[in-house]
Amino acid sequence: MPAQKVALITASSAGLGAQIARVFAPDFRVVINYSSNQSRAQTLANELSSIPTSHPSPSTPRFHILQADVSSKASVQNLVAETLKTMGRLDVVVSNAGWTRMTNFLNIEEGVNDDDWDKCFVMNVKTHLWLAYAAKDALAETEGTFITTASVAGVKPSGSSLPYAVTKAAQIHLAKGLAVILAPRIRVNSVSPGLMLTEWGMKFPESKREAARNNTKLKRLATIEDVADQVRTLALSRSVTGQNLCIDGGSSL
Repeated sequence: MPAQKVALITASSAGLGAQIARVFAPDFRVVINYSSNQSRAQTLANELSSIPTSHPSPSTPRFHILQADVSSKASVQNLVAETLKTMGRLDVVVSNAGWTRMTNFLNIEEGVNDDDWDKCFVMNVKTHLWLAYAAKDALAETEGTFITTASVAGVKPSGSSLPYAVTKAAQIHLAKGLAVILAPRIRVNSVSPGLMLTEWGMKFPESKREAARNNTKLKRLATIEDVADQVRTLALSRSVTGQNLCIDGGSSL
């Protein structure tokens, strides 16, 4: 019986990352990554342990928690090394980290903050490159997949800030570039959610959340469940690479 497949999910102690962990838990062993909140990561691991496994002979450990500051290249490299050391293989990487600062998108004065640009570029572009590079040999061995969480702001200029939108566009193009470079053994895709009412999304004022909902064709915002299910679909598909899947209720149309 082949060893049970392993998924590494960054920024997975809460929100979308945690929901992705939940949908992978029945079939995969999962590495939960957190930045600073260990207790939240442990609470999730405890929850995941109660989800029945569909694998006939589950490997151990089923779940593993690793701390990493994904804004650090060395920390990202260590995250992959520790995953392989403990789990023995790597089949799916979900690069879910990102950063923004809430601004008025239409105010150019708020869109020229150098610190915002630098941090957005590290967290929305470079960290995904570092992670893909660190994981490429392990993923090639298993003919695995790399999936990044981008944003509809990278498709249609919008969202929390200009630096965020521009770097999310770069992230989407990075995934396409990596899909070309890492083929044929590794599939690389991105998902671009619209506004989700996570802890982060709730920072938008109610008027902005309502406007976002009305701006969709389906008159509903994407949920973390919607997005996590699509991440799982991409992970399981053997024929999709270089795609950016907008999960936005049609707001980018």
